[in-house]
Amino acid sequence: MLPPPGSPGTDLPVRDVLPALTGALSGSGVAVLVAPPGTGKTTLVPLALAGRLPARVLVAEPRRVAVRAAARRMAALLGEPVGRSVGYSVRGDRRCSGATRVEVVTTGLLVRRLQSDPELAGTSAVVLDECHERQLDTDLALAFALDVRGALRPDLEVLAMSATAQAGRLAALLGGDAGPAPVVEATGTLHPVRPVWCPPAPPVAPPLGNRVDPRLLDAVAGTVERALAEAEGDVLVFLPGAAEIARVAGRLSGVAADLRPLHGRLPAAEQDAALTAGPRRRVVLATDVAETSLTVPGVRVVVDAGLARVPRVDVARGLGTLVTVRASRAAATQRAGRAGREGPGRVYRLWSAAEHDRLPAAPEPEIAVADLTGLALELACWGAPDGRDLALPDPPPEAAFTAARGTLRQLEAVDDDGRVTPRGRALAAAGTHPRLARALVDGAPLVGRRRAAEVLALLSADVPTPSDDLGTAWRAVRAGSTGATARWREETGRLARSVPDAPRTDLTDDVAAGLVVGLAHPEWLARRRPGTERTYLLAGGTGAELAPGSALTGVEWLAVAAADRAPGRRDARVRAAVAIDQGTALEAGAGGHTDGPEVAWRDGDVRAARVERLGAIVLTERPLPDPDPVAVAAAVAEGLRREGLGLLRWTPAATALRARLAAAREGLGDPWPAVDDASLRVTLAGLPAVSAARCRADLAAVDVTAALSGLVPWQVAGRLDELVPERIEVPTGSRIRVDYADPEVPTLSVRVQEVFGWADAPVVAGRPLRLQLLSPAARVVATTADLAGFWVSGYPAVRRELRGRYPRHPWPEDPASGAPTRRAKPRGGPG
Repeated sequence: MLPPPGSPGTDLPVRDVLPALTGALSGSGVAVLVAPPGTGKTTLVPLALAGRLPARVLVAEPRRVAVRAAARRMAALLGEPVGRSVGYSVRGDRRCSGATRVEVVTTGLLVRRLQSDPELAGTSAVVLDECHERQLDTDLALAFALDVRGALRPDLEVLAMSATAQAGRLAALLGGDAGPAPVVEATGTLHPVRPVWCPPAPPVAPPLGNRVDPRLLDAVAGTVERALAEAEGDVLVFLPGAAEIARVAGRLSGVAADLRPLHGRLPAAEQDAALTAGPRRRVVLATDVAETSLTVPGVRVVVDAGLARVPRVDVARGLGTLVTVRASRAAATQRAGRAGREGPGRVYRLWSAAEHDRLPAAPEPEIAVADLTGLALELACWGAPDGRDLALPDPPPEAAFTAARGTLRQLEAVDDDGRVTPRGRALAAAGTHPRLARALVDGAPLVGRRRAAEVLALLSADVPTPSDDLGTAWRAVRAGSTGATARWREETGRLARSVPDAPRTDLTDDVAAGLVVGLAHPEWLARRRPGTERTYLLAGGTGAELAPGSALTGVEWLAVAAADRAPGRRDARVRAAVAIDQGTALEAGAGGHTDGPEVAWRDGDVRAARVERLGAIVLTERPLPDPDPVAVAAAVAEGLRREGLGLLRWTPAATALRARLAAAREGLGDPWPAVDDASLRVTLAGLPAVSAARCRADLAAVDVTAALSGLVPWQVAGRLDELVPERIEVPTGSRIRVDYADPEVPTLSVRVQEVFGWADAPVVAGRPLRLQLLSPAARVVATTADLAGFWVSGYPAVRRELRGRYPRHPWPEDPASGAPTRRAKPRGGPG
């Protein structure tokens, strides 16, 4: 099918390596092609494969706009309309025929096709483009295709194409046990691109959440005007999202060039317009959809804001969102390359060369940072719930994957072993996030299939809305006629076709919207906090806040459709919600609605009440006069764990006993009990005296000394005073208290004269007692646990010093046999 050499648009660098590539695929069935942007890999390789294979070639692209552009380009090379030899399929739009030999699809659609027809009947090869982008669907499609090749279709050829040279990992995955797959590299012939460093002055604030400093957008607009004046050709501008594109377009309204937006929210016609050269110079304002796969003709200048919008998930709070981050060096290189397709170009970068060196080398794989609920459902449908036996480039992070599988169990999409249920397959068939699919499946009978699909299309199609009030936005998009409205209608139709028909019910639109949104996110049902206008408590336990000036200010209940939490903020920010009443909240969140006794440690004491709640939201609370003793004991144990042992009354005797027990444990080990804080919180909570407590005052009345004594096993209880005595009798007969403050080193402070006659220090808690020896004036003169050694090596020096300072005290030359004394010698007595 590949046009002969010399045909317009086909003499590109990748053509030189096609023989090597087809040979590699013929030999091993798998291969990796590394080719930079502009070398023709997306358009020439599929045509070459289709010319030598008996059945269809499936080409998977990460983005819808790239699918249509690639199909259109290949069809043009053949001189045919799209839909004949080359066709495409995206969600809700398909142009193929019985004559189609190359079909371009999104990676998401390829995953769905593999799930429904694992053998890929009628397909000879799967080509996965832009594998280096590491999107979730790309990783899944690659893993599934390789699994099919290994188990069902050894004749299926699988080709992974990447724009970067990091192909070793891909080759290892594709080759499996047989060794790395062949890697074929095509050398690009891009024209030189000169970087122009133009950081804003003064410096602008870094992105926070989704907020981009308006001064950066001013700088982008100014740089575009500079580029138009300094360089020839069309200008391609990279911005993080549709909102920033609109704002920069507004700032450029007076330039002598056609402004063309290019992002995923646009309808197909407007996307195609951005990819078509016009009679005037153009400024194409694009997101990262233009980084790879697409050819934007006429571009000789790139203006790069240096930002990217990527998915992130707050696993602890269940909040997924898109955040704005600095683009990686790899992305910056890809973007710059767009200016060198047709001749020497320039890239204006809104950061400095020094900053460039500090950028991350490459973007993080989506599997490492995104919500994994959809991935977990796809793996379960494939029969590999944990994904361990699949050739995924990276395993899913444990915490995020555990949370995703927990969500699927709540949705009844998988069983306790992670296996997909019939309901799970129905949710997967909807082709949207499992939460939204659940709302569609369960909401259609309640509000009507069409209305449920319309509400969910407003969320899944990422339609820009003028308000955070989703009900108002729904009415506006219904009445609209923009490209965004057309895409919403397209997505509505697709979603509606994925579930059985259900007629419209008599619920109002606002109630219907709230019910559908609440079914999608029951943990985001929210009630306004008392005494506030804009702050809410979500059923999942997270706080949330409306934006200032929100149309929903003061509403008592919300069904939140979109929320995110900026780094450093405690509460989430509500991005879209519907006003509802409590009845609708209880219907949507029925799984989290409980009404029963609760006994817990709260506000510093045991609180017992009958509580009706919706998740974390307390609806009613009534005192419970006769709580379950077991529940009370558990609450007391929780209080000890949370607030510590200070809830008990520690008398000097209790403190001293604890110190002695700690020394016994340290020196003698089992069966002496551990009495550190962590251990005591558990063991004391189980003692009758403590577990019988019913409140904070009862805890304070517990005899801690008796409780501690109760921890000592009977086998050793009678030997406590023998092995770990409270006091030690020294040779003078004095009974001196042992200091157990350091359980590793019990210590006795005693005047040196009172231990004359001791050959060795006594053993306490399994080790020699450390003696802190004092002068007659009670000043420390020596510390030792080896008294016999001290008498020989240390005492002579001490004797010389003290004998001169205290001449009326006896200082025998042989203290081990000397007479102990508490007193000085009488005046005039012998020295």
